[in-house]
Amino acid sequence: MDKSWMHSDRRSKAYEFGVEAFLNFAVENLLTTTHIRCPCVKCVNLKLFGVGIIRDHVYFNGIDQSYKNWTFHGEPWEATTNASRNVEEDDGHSRYSFVSEEIDMDDNDFGDFGYDPYEFANVIGDGDQPVYPGCRKYTKLSALVKLYNLKAKHGMSDVCFTELLILQGDLLPEGNTIPTSMYEAKKTLCALGLSYEKMHACPNDCILYRKEYEDSTNCPTCGISRWKEGKDSILKEGVPAKVVWYFPPIPRFKRMFQSHETAKSLTWQAARKSIDGQMSHPADSPSWKLLDDKWPEFGNEPRNLRLALSSDGFNPHSSLSSRYSCWPVILVTYNLPPWLCMKRKFMMLTLLISGPKQPENDIDVYLEPLIDDLKSLWVGIRGVYDAHNGEYFTLRAALMWTINDFPAYGNLSGCVVKGYKACPICDDDTPSHRLKNGHKICYIGHRKWLPINHPYRRQRAAFNGKPEYGIPPEPLTGEEVLHMVENGDRVCWKKKSIFFDLEYWKYLPVRHALDVMHIEKNVCDSIIGTLLEIPGKNKDGIAARLDLLNMGGQN
Repeated sequence: MDKSWMHSDRRSKAYEFGVEAFLNFAVENLLTTTHIRCPCVKCVNLKLFGVGIIRDHVYFNGIDQSYKNWTFHGEPWEATTNASRNVEEDDGHSRYSFVSEEIDMDDNDFGDFGYDPYEFANVIGDGDQPVYPGCRKYTKLSALVKLYNLKAKHGMSDVCFTELLILQGDLLPEGNTIPTSMYEAKKTLCALGLSYEKMHACPNDCILYRKEYEDSTNCPTCGISRWKEGKDSILKEGVPAKVVWYFPPIPRFKRMFQSHETAKSLTWQAARKSIDGQMSHPADSPSWKLLDDKWPEFGNEPRNLRLALSSDGFNPHSSLSSRYSCWPVILVTYNLPPWLCMKRKFMMLTLLISGPKQPENDIDVYLEPLIDDLKSLWVGIRGVYDAHNGEYFTLRAALMWTINDFPAYGNLSGCVVKGYKACPICDDDTPSHRLKNGHKICYIGHRKWLPINHPYRRQRAAFNGKPEYGIPPEPLTGEEVLHMVENGDRVCWKKKSIFFDLEYWKYLPVRHALDVMHIEKNVCDSIIGTLLEIPGKNKDGIAARLDLLNMGGQN
């Protein structure tokens, strides 16, 4: 169809004939002829009106000349125009940001609508449609999201939620758009693309039932059943004994680049320069520079992502007496500016490992799907659209390190973190000592990290009765650690970490980082508990005094 009239004078006959041809085309090709999307400059296909109002808008405001493919009015979708339609912006913001503002979402939370413009149009329509005629506070989409949040927060069953929707629909004025069932609500929310994979796992953390074990009913390692056992000791076939939820990161990385503002922020570090020579951002770290130098084809593309992984256990129940432990695994994107990368909407949940017990050293089993995706990201994901530059490129990503407390550090790295060889730096030469009265192991060689002329090195009574003249050991490289665990030298190592399956992991100078705030909090609690003599928190007891005497320290 001839579209040259879109650039004609609005007073000309060509423009008049073109408008009528466009309206006839829209009415003939769409299922509903009562309300269609208005393509004028002000509405930009976000609002629905009758044909007469749209005709007036197109004459008074002019048609959006960038709307070259009439996908919202029945024209077939073309892959070449897909990305450009999704990234058009108004005053520097996403055209569809009003939906994210209403339901507290970021642009990258929208689904991957790249190949289904009608699904995208339906979601935008729900975000623009009031929950009932005349309502200005809530739209159909925002009301549904808030109701669904209540369902998740308070553990409503699907039946209860359906009855709540029915009651809500009866309470609201006629013409309201509240769905009448859980099924309809799910259809609307699923269009946002918030998908995940629900995987069954062995209750003993041996395997995930995926790939070659997908159809197995018993664990090939321990032989335990895949299904949950009821109170009557009868297996409930079809009900998994343990579940892990996996949220694939690759589609969400693609969506981040589909947002103009986010795509621009993802190259922030390329234009940044360190002024004082200090490490004020991970871009100044040796790990970042090693990736740039060792793999220049990776470092030369500023849109390639640098990631960090964090995981720890928490109790999702309000009762502190419960020992249930649930483990989330979160990815952080360091390409973003410091004021964005730690924002909640950019901290990407990738795994949720259910309890009741923590996975401990078997956490590698649950990390398998994430490691598979990280391998794919290192090779490259083709056809990712960059809305800021208006082009397709191959996206790559690298995991730089993990961030954990000390026990979780041992689970992820495979290093021993308790006992006589608990220092990952000192390794087999860890200066440990078991307290005779306290019945605990203490580590007293920390003064060797002080400067060689530091006065604490010469003090005896304040420590263990001996001066310290040692020098700190050099940390093991990733290649040395890999050689040790592969050749059976596992005095200080429990396993080979699954992160070594990543091609670049053994070359990184820093592979695991400790959460300093977590450690400082524990140390502060101990100091305050001792100074204030808080019962149960005081470390200054009879056993501690006797152990000081035994070590030759000052009582």
